[in-house]
Amino acid sequence: MEAGMGIRLDLLHQVTDEELQELSERNPGYQFERTADGRLLVTPTGLESGRRSGEIVGQLREWNRRARLGVVFDSSTGFRLPDGSLLSPDASWVRRERWEALTPEQREGFGPFCPDAVFEVRSASQSLGELREKMTVYLANGARLGVLIDPYRKAVEVYRPGAPVERYEGVQQVPLDPELPGFTLELEPIFE
Repeated sequence: MEAGMGIRLDLLHQVTDEELQELSERNPGYQFERTADGRLLVTPTGLESGRRSGEIVGQLREWNRRARLGVVFDSSTGFRLPDGSLLSPDASWVRRERWEALTPEQREGFGPFCPDAVFEVRSASQSLGELREKMTVYLANGARLGVLIDPYRKAVEVYRPGAPVERYEGVQQVPLDPELPGFTLELEPIFE
């Protein structure tokens, strides 16, 4: 497992979007996020985490090139959620019509909404509880699909609004229809 711990900081003032972006630019290798109550979350990205999330982004990108239904984002993309939090999923997808409704200026900044589909990969510095809490936040802010991947247990949890969590262990694939039509997450390259 990777060394390092994610930390939560209670600051004297809530970090603005601009300050968060500057922190990210000045500190490569760290993921900065802001909770709805203003706490700053700082998580170092280790090699395995980066490799696993890159694999998910690659699978999403290949599917999206064929399906042409939306836009895929990597872990460096921040989204400003309706509750005021600013989160960066390990991989995410937004429907094309939502992307096309953005102005050129909006496309340059943090996403002004929650993605339609979010993927989080557990790293050694994250507890399953905090990632499950994050999935709840995504769903409460408009995500239609949340996928939590735990490579240490070789397990996947799929979250959908108003539905029980689907848990998978010991499987090679997880289909993510209907939110991502025809997309099946291949787990072997993520878990290897």
